[in-house]
Amino acid sequence: MIKTVGIVGHGHFGQFVELLVRRFLPEVEVRIFSKRAEIDEERFFSLAKTATTDVVILCGSIAGYEEQLKSLLSYIEKETVVVDVATVKTHTGDLFKKYLSDKRWLSCHPMFGAESYKKQNEDVSGFRIVVTDKTIGEEEYEAVRNFMSGLSFVFIEMSAEEHDKLLADTLFMTHYIGQVMSTAGFGRTNMDTVSFQSLMNAVESVAQDGKLFMDVYNFNPYCEAAAVRFHDAQEVVLKGLLRKKV
Repeated sequence: MIKTVGIVGHGHFGQFVELLVRRFLPEVEVRIFSKRAEIDEERFFSLAKTATTDVVILCGSIAGYEEQLKSLLSYIEKETVVVDVATVKTHTGDLFKKYLSDKRWLSCHPMFGAESYKKQNEDVSGFRIVVTDKTIGEEEYEAVRNFMSGLSFVFIEMSAEEHDKLLADTLFMTHYIGQVMSTAGFGRTNMDTVSFQSLMNAVESVAQDGKLFMDVYNFNPYCEAAAVRFHDAQEVVLKGLLRKKV
C-alpha cells in the first residue's frame, strides 16, 4: 500500500501532478523537492526525504533528467518505485536503464496537462497514459492500471520508439503550430467558427511552454524530420496559392 509519494521538480507539470495525487490519493503523504522552494518539512522537503518515499515521480525538465537521476541514486530505497513522466520516452528510458538497472521503475507519458484538465472541467475521463517500459512486476503493474482505470484514465502500451515517432507527428506538431500562431500574432475574434475555436484551444494549451517545446525537439530524434516535412508542405501550399492568384 502506498503511504508516501515524492515529487521531484515543481514546475508547471509538477504542480499539476501534486494536485492529482492530493485529489485521488488524499490519505497519502506528499513530499515535494524543488530547488526554488524553501524547505518547511510540511510540503517541501529535502531531496533525501523526498526520494525516500514509496513512489518518486520525476517532474523536472527533460534537459535536466540525467542530473536528476544521478542526484537520486544514493537515496532511492530498494522497494521505491521511480516514475518517469517525461514527454519523450526513448531518451529518458535509456537513462533509467543506465542508472536504475537494479531499481523498480515505470516509464510513462500522461497525454494531458493542467490546461486540458481545466478545459475538461477537471474531468479526467478518457485521459490517456502511455506506458513504454517498466521493471515492476506484472501483478503490481496490473494493480496500478486497474486503479487508474477505475478513475477513468486510459492506459496505452507501446515501445518508447513508437511513442516518440507518433508524438513527433502529433503533440510536437501541436506545439509547433502553436508557436507559429503565437509568433504570427493570430488570436481569437468575436466571430470565430467552432473549428477555429478548437484550433485555438489546442494552440493555447501549448503555446506558452517554450522550454518544453525546445526540449522535445532536442531530445526526440523524430521531431526535426516532422518540422521539416511540415515546413516543406506549407511552402508547397503557399506557392500553389500564389500561382493561382489572379
